[in-house]
Amino acid sequence: MASSPGAPRAPAVQAPPPPEARTSERGSVSAGRGRVDSRAGHLSFCTKVCYGIGGIPNQVASSATAFYLQLFLLDVAQIPAAQVSLVLFGGKVSGAAADPVAGFFINRSRRTGSGRLMPWVLGCTPFITTAYFLLWFLPPFTSLRGLWYTTFYSLFQALATFFQVPYAALTMLLTPCPKERDSATAYRMTMEMAGTLMGAAVHGLIVSGAHGPHRCEDATLPGPVAVSPDATRLYSIASAVVAVTYPVCSSLLCLGVKERPGSSVPASGPGPSFLAGLVLTVRHPPYLKLVISFLFISAAIQVEQSYLVLFCTHASRLHDHVQGVVLTILVSAVLSTPLWEWVLQRFGKKTSAFGICVMVPFAILLAAVPTAPVAYVVAFVSGMSISVSLLLPWSMLPDVVDDFQLQHQHGPGLETIFYSSYVFFSKLSGAGALGISTLSLEFAGYEAGACKQAEQVVVTLKVLIGAVPTCMILTGLCILMVSPTPKVPSQNSSRRLSLQRRTSYTLA
Repeated sequence: MASSPGAPRAPAVQAPPPPEARTSERGSVSAGRGRVDSRAGHLSFCTKVCYGIGGIPNQVASSATAFYLQLFLLDVAQIPAAQVSLVLFGGKVSGAAADPVAGFFINRSRRTGSGRLMPWVLGCTPFITTAYFLLWFLPPFTSLRGLWYTTFYSLFQALATFFQVPYAALTMLLTPCPKERDSATAYRMTMEMAGTLMGAAVHGLIVSGAHGPHRCEDATLPGPVAVSPDATRLYSIASAVVAVTYPVCSSLLCLGVKERPGSSVPASGPGPSFLAGLVLTVRHPPYLKLVISFLFISAAIQVEQSYLVLFCTHASRLHDHVQGVVLTILVSAVLSTPLWEWVLQRFGKKTSAFGICVMVPFAILLAAVPTAPVAYVVAFVSGMSISVSLLLPWSMLPDVVDDFQLQHQHGPGLETIFYSSYVFFSKLSGAGALGISTLSLEFAGYEAGACKQAEQVVVTLKVLIGAVPTCMILTGLCILMVSPTPKVPSQNSSRRLSLQRRTSYTLA
């Protein structure tokens, strides 16, 4: 992309291209994909929409796994709760471990005709599609099912990381304007919430017949109920429908978004190594407190999502309302995202963070009074809190990156390390929270595939959707409120930082 007329130019390190080439380049950028206004850094509507579409498939798959994977493993695959804990923990740890690895390889990759980040998104697509489908497949053997699901859930999480990290880092390479980056983030979050809604809705509607009350009508003895062939077929159909979103959406992302080109020659010499850059990022106080605060908040959201369906199925008489409650949460989250974006712009990002704690009293109310009207009210309010909890970190992270660049003028931009390490810590916290909480079901006596669970299991499920998320959210908000506010650069400073990134975006 041609630089702004008033922006400072990088030091000349090579002969400039002929005027015809510069004219051709400007023309191709203005007529091609990812068009950015050269004077104001304004992103076109088409670019924002296509960028948002790229985030849909991971959210569709994540939504289906967040709400239904535990239920599938316990009641369809019928593996013990202790093994389910290992499946969830191993998968999350695999995804978390893949984040720094992804950051390392992406920063060392060379720019191609489609950019540096886009090839990673496209290259992961066929493999993650296959891994997701096999995650929901019921193998004919029973003794090694735990190993089967651990393998493919770990593979899916790792591939999803190699898909998500470069996609998320594209935010910093779309435009130098902070407001336009926030706007693109809002488009992305809206599309991702729509993907979350689609994933839970489509997957839930398809597999609803596998968990109806008729499943237990013929059960004369206590204990696990035989798995119906229809249940395995319905889950296979649902997984195929969700998996196809990966090739479709990644193709639209590639067609509608173009990375801003950068020079292959660093302007200020070689940058730090990956490990040195990682040390620099985690020692930056605003980034460290942002990560710690949302470590608790994201873990709370994951616990709430994972156990809501189990709570409605085994700890209350809301079996017939599972799909309605899940859809209410997601519809509320999607519709409230533009509202939270306005609140964020009007009152500030820290003020908007108080919207996360709105769900706290309602989650406790649902555990105490598990009735249908209360469940739908709680679902609506929880959706609003989930929306702002997802929007805030990705809106605050670019400001933290800019604050870091203002204090460290000597090196290149470390955007990929910031993004990959944030996702790493977020997934690691989710791995611990889900692993420990699922293990608590084993200690409470959860019986896989059984129609009726013990009273200790019911109490445990109430604690997991009430007290546990409440404590985590309040802890995270307290840390976020005392953290320093990162400095947002002016337009000229932002352009200067953008130029620095464009001319030195590689790590040695």
